[in-house]
Amino acid sequence: MKEYAKIMNDIERRIDDGEIRGGQRLPSIRQLAEHYSCSKSTIIRAYSELEKRHLVYSIPQSGYYVVLKKVELEPSAGHSVIDFSSAAPDPNLFPYLDFQHCLNKAIDMYRSHLFTYGTPQGLPSLLNVLSKHLTNHQVFTSPEHIMITSGVQQALAILTTMPFPNGKRTVLLEQPSYHLMIQLLGCYGIPAKGITRSESGIDLNELEHLFRTGNIKMFYTIPRFHNPLGTSYSEKTKKAIGELAKRYDVYVVEDDYLADMETDTKSDPIFAYGSSHVIYLKSYAKILFPGLRLGVAVLPPALLDTFSMHKRLSDIDSSMLSQAALEIYIQSGMFERRKQKIKTTYYNRMQKLNHALDTFNDTDDIHHAQISSGVHTHIVLPEQLYVPSLINRLSKKGVILKEIEHSYLPLFDQQQSMLKLSITKVVEDQIEEGIRTLFAEIKKTRRLS
Repeated sequence: MKEYAKIMNDIERRIDDGEIRGGQRLPSIRQLAEHYSCSKSTIIRAYSELEKRHLVYSIPQSGYYVVLKKVELEPSAGHSVIDFSSAAPDPNLFPYLDFQHCLNKAIDMYRSHLFTYGTPQGLPSLLNVLSKHLTNHQVFTSPEHIMITSGVQQALAILTTMPFPNGKRTVLLEQPSYHLMIQLLGCYGIPAKGITRSESGIDLNELEHLFRTGNIKMFYTIPRFHNPLGTSYSEKTKKAIGELAKRYDVYVVEDDYLADMETDTKSDPIFAYGSSHVIYLKSYAKILFPGLRLGVAVLPPALLDTFSMHKRLSDIDSSMLSQAALEIYIQSGMFERRKQKIKTTYYNRMQKLNHALDTFNDTDDIHHAQISSGVHTHIVLPEQLYVPSLINRLSKKGVILKEIEHSYLPLFDQQQSMLKLSITKVVEDQIEEGIRTLFAEIKKTRRLS
């Protein structure tokens, strides 16, 4: 890394940590040159780059100052609400000024592209960048096999409705599963079957039976940091799923939406074990913004033409401006720096949540999962506990949770009573109080039932 970039990173870290406040005057060029033992031109370059990113501004004859952030976030009301229900990213962690710079630069670089329609596949230069970037997740593919979609949700809608080469129609889902995928299947009248997933995984013998006899077109799975369980498959299970898919000509739709939260460098996706029958999906919403509306689908050759046709008919192309900004964001190194900060913050919150659950769950019939990373976990409740009453009582105490009934297919007969706990919108010092309140209300609800 060049010297000016190191200085930039150090100044940005001090701003993020609050060591340097918005509106504060920064040290002079001469002072910083002495501090970092470098030339004045190096400091000038660092300040210039920070100014381009809207982190600092200069006043002639006065010096450089930190930009006072004017982004208004949701009021916390003194942290009066402890929200374990939200799946939305924490706005306090997201790179508004960084990405504003990338958008401005994208407009300058790709000005002519904004007045023409792009291609259904995506911006060619971004496809090349993503081909390299995906190798960080052990997804090795060429740009020709990548499709940019308007969020992962669009990819799921296309895959659900388009015909597959295997000629089958039924979609298999883990139960519980992503609630919008279940609603999508119901909306289009797509036949669906479920297979139970628990903290320990799924029954591979049952999976094989369903693949062999169930007319399964595709198996939708969230192997890593499952929604809503928060658990991840073992490498043995992922490898078995890849092998079964090839054996029985079933396509696996691997939704790896939280890949960037992975802390285990040895964890590979199912795609690494059976790419000919695996469709790999990745979202950038958890590291950037949900409003960016960009997802990535890595497709087997047999599906490319059909997927491309459905993509073109649904929206012609995804936002060129968003694509160009994402390319700049990744290429500049901003993506990797922001990812590390978000991953560390969420990891610390998850550790705090685990500790609180271990401390306050003193019951014999309530189980909480041990999740080391990701953004959510779950607790399994006894069937006789009336969950709506518990959630209502907790909301009056300022602790917000949601039922996960909508995460099951309507007729699935092995539903478990459980609560999902997300840490994306919970301040770290709220977690212990929230879990203490949760188990206190569980005891009260039991006494009243």
